[in-house]
Amino acid sequence: MVDLSTQYQQIKQEVDAGIQEVIDTTQFINGTATKTFATALSNYLNVKHVIPCANGTDALQIALMALDLQEGDEIITIPFTFVATVEVVALLKLVPVFVDVDPDTFNIDVNAIEAKITPRTKAIIPVHLFGQSADMEKIMAIAAKHNIVVIEDNAQAIGCDYTFSDGTTKKTGTIGHIATTSFYPTKNLGAYGDGGALFTNDDELAKKVRIICDHGSAKKYYYDSIGVNSRLDSMQAAILNAKLKRLDTYNDKRQQAAALYDAQLANIPGIQIPVRAQNATHVFHQYTIRVAENRDALKEHLGALGIPAMIYYPVPLHMSDAYTSYGYAAGDFPVSEKIAHEVLSLPMHTELDEEQIQFICQAIKSFITVPA
Repeated sequence: MVDLSTQYQQIKQEVDAGIQEVIDTTQFINGTATKTFATALSNYLNVKHVIPCANGTDALQIALMALDLQEGDEIITIPFTFVATVEVVALLKLVPVFVDVDPDTFNIDVNAIEAKITPRTKAIIPVHLFGQSADMEKIMAIAAKHNIVVIEDNAQAIGCDYTFSDGTTKKTGTIGHIATTSFYPTKNLGAYGDGGALFTNDDELAKKVRIICDHGSAKKYYYDSIGVNSRLDSMQAAILNAKLKRLDTYNDKRQQAAALYDAQLANIPGIQIPVRAQNATHVFHQYTIRVAENRDALKEHLGALGIPAMIYYPVPLHMSDAYTSYGYAAGDFPVSEKIAHEVLSLPMHTELDEEQIQFICQAIKSFITVPA
């Protein structure tokens, strides 16, 4: 699905030098590399504050902790996403309130949000799924109308541009009140281990986040709030410093690969290629098709030919055993349930070439045209 080994060979000298510098200086925690990365990412995103942390799940939990929510407060999000988005809500004894997704972009259906808002609704977590932005202009308007905080889950879409109706453009992760991301190795901007960060233009929120990340302490051994221990170590930051310089190039390569896939797969019966929103770029963390029939059999067919393919995600969260206590049932979110049976993600990374993509697409064509 990804080729981190080949990508590493392209940046090996710079990565190795960065790691060696961390070892030589012994600044393993919050060292120069981490501070340099936070500044560079802040400049790239054009956001005031970037606070690195240990992983993307921590980032989501810390963002919620910074809002001073009360047990039972409601958080609106989607059931078709990676579990971390909802997991942290449950861990903090908040209540996830699900809204179905748009059948084309797989992002939150903005037209269904307001019907789910109650006096206990405190935040919306739109997920920029698979590398494409949710409709942030409409989401922010709804949030302003109801005095709700927006936490962008930007783990899959770093580098994505969102264009507002007046023509202005912002990076995802800089539009909501606060945003989170993950630097898991397979992300568009990935470390060689776990890592994450939070972004905000709000000075007070940034201050709270920094305190929470460091055991609730603004001054060593003095504790202002309940916190956690969540830091991006300096070696991971050194790797990310090398990769951040190349992020736009990496995203361009993913878009080029997606265009090659599109050209091969666009007219195959029963296959729907990814739909691009008109008001955002797509940075293709995943290239995810929909397969009308025999999706699992197609996956097996590809696997037999040595082609990896993944199902993100096979079970919507409202139907997962861990979350049945919130009272949802099969049929509550028909779009999420339908696409969970149809989605299939194909290999997508910066090292894909045209020959590989042609081989993958020919394998798909051979399966579709062969009688069951």
